[in-house]
Amino acid sequence: MGSLRFDGVLFIAYANDHPPRHVHGFAGETEAIIDLRLDGAVALAERHDAVRPANAKRSDVKKILNAAALHFEELAALWEAMRGEE
Repeated sequence: MGSLRFDGVLFIAYANDHPPRHVHGFAGETEAIIDLRLDGAVALAERHDAVRPANAKRSDVKKILNAAALHFEELAALWEAMRGEE
């Protein structure tokens, strides 16, 4: 497991996690799974549990997405390091 913290958001990438390239972002009581797309964009993962809890604050989700977008390169490098793809 590797982690980085930006703008009050903790991002974690797990060593044996599955594709597509993604990180788990934590802000307040919210966890959001963020896809790191090949085109350099970020988005919520396309899965039913991409945001936990289901009634999470929208402001926390936006905070996570914004921090991920601003620090895309670092997060992509973290994912690759955890998967041995450097």
